[in-house]
Amino acid sequence: MPLEGPPPVSFNPLAAMRSDLRAERAISVPFPPGETRVSAKRTERLRRDPLGMLLEGYERYGPVFTMRVFHGNTVFVLGPEANYHVLVAGAENFAYREGQYRDLIGLLGDGLLTIDGEFHRRSRLAMLPVFHRESIAAAHQTILEETRAAIDAMRLGERVDLYTWTRHLAMRIALRALFGIDPDGPAAQSVDAAELFEYALGFYGREYALQALRGPMTPFAKMRAARSRLDWLVYSEIARRRRSGERGLDLLSVLLDARDEDGSSLSARQVRDEVMTLLFAGHDTSTSTIAFMFYELARQPEWAERLRAEQDEVLAGRAPAAADLTGETLPTLEMVIDETLRLYPPAWIGPRRSRENFTVCGVQVPGGIPVDYSSWISHRLPDVWPEAHAFLPERFAPAAKAALPRGAYIPFGGGSRTCIGMRFGQLEVRTIATLLLAAHSFELEPGYTLRIRQMPTISPRDGLPVRVQARARTAPAARATAAA
Repeated sequence: MPLEGPPPVSFNPLAAMRSDLRAERAISVPFPPGETRVSAKRTERLRRDPLGMLLEGYERYGPVFTMRVFHGNTVFVLGPEANYHVLVAGAENFAYREGQYRDLIGLLGDGLLTIDGEFHRRSRLAMLPVFHRESIAAAHQTILEETRAAIDAMRLGERVDLYTWTRHLAMRIALRALFGIDPDGPAAQSVDAAELFEYALGFYGREYALQALRGPMTPFAKMRAARSRLDWLVYSEIARRRRSGERGLDLLSVLLDARDEDGSSLSARQVRDEVMTLLFAGHDTSTSTIAFMFYELARQPEWAERLRAEQDEVLAGRAPAAADLTGETLPTLEMVIDETLRLYPPAWIGPRRSRENFTVCGVQVPGGIPVDYSSWISHRLPDVWPEAHAFLPERFAPAAKAALPRGAYIPFGGGSRTCIGMRFGQLEVRTIATLLLAAHSFELEPGYTLRIRQMPTISPRDGLPVRVQARARTAPAARATAAA
């Protein structure tokens, strides 16, 4: 049977609202306790401060509670037990495409992030070879080359927005390593993919009422215009590859050559949707992780020095090979990255729709309604994480990490929907961080205050402005102390 995608969705917001309200009226068990009256104030606060508001909900109602957001009720399920149920034990009871991820289809289309069931399973299988350990290691040279070139362009004393710097770097890496597209070629040079993605994703951070508007000059129309320019880049490369027969070890080649049992190939639209989804996931998450990591290191420079001491000891000035960038070889780096992902998991929210009634944490939840888990909130629960808002990498020392409750730490999701690009993203973050630490020190601009923006991912709202400084060379005695 051909690998056919799901039917197209409607982008009519009124139709979506009517559907949500009909589903609410059809429930056969009551909603969990919470705040179910319509409130514009609550809706706006949840958009601006989800961390504070959902932590308050957890403290007041426990791990399962209801909150009316804009027009409809959403059930939030938080904490280790709830995460494990949604991601693993009860995963078959939750749909992605029918939940709030449907909003992403307007930009990304029907890629791995927004599809379900057999189509998701077979699509994921088709792409797995690109994300095998050996293939990821082969991409390491591209990551090294692009990162070195970007660092070489830095000048001591200059002000750099490290968030924007990393976004452009990660997009170049994704274009080359995942899709075999030359970022310096004429097509890529005519379209600033990193800026277009940033602009398009900004739609999902707008007020809910503005997101619902349609017509010329609305935020939705501007997002779709950015999508059209990105589409031109992707479709042009698909057409060029099909004409020339050129193939490589990249994901685009795998998608173009994928065949079903009956010999059918993927349509250009199906290829485009997977490319767009992986371009988004392949650069946006790494960008946020690097920015948040260096924000914390700038505030706690002793950890930056411990990282430099470790890599000086292990690498002795040479460039890291892929085999060097593991938790066994550079354990301090691994703890720092783990703690960064705890405090700032890029994919901070996991919207679903329940198919049938279910029970989690002793609370019954209706079927057919939006159900959201959140890694960001779950990673900040004070009864799971002592000093939950503090940057404490030592909490991820091997023994402490092994003792975490099942479902407590979920920066990459879990179960059959674990991020397919997890290994690629980890290698990319480790490589970029190691080379940045070896080259320079970074100081936050005076007066900078971190404000977090919530879109499909979280990121620094105002970027990460830093001053590039010469790195201090770690003395042998300091290296020995850090290694101990």
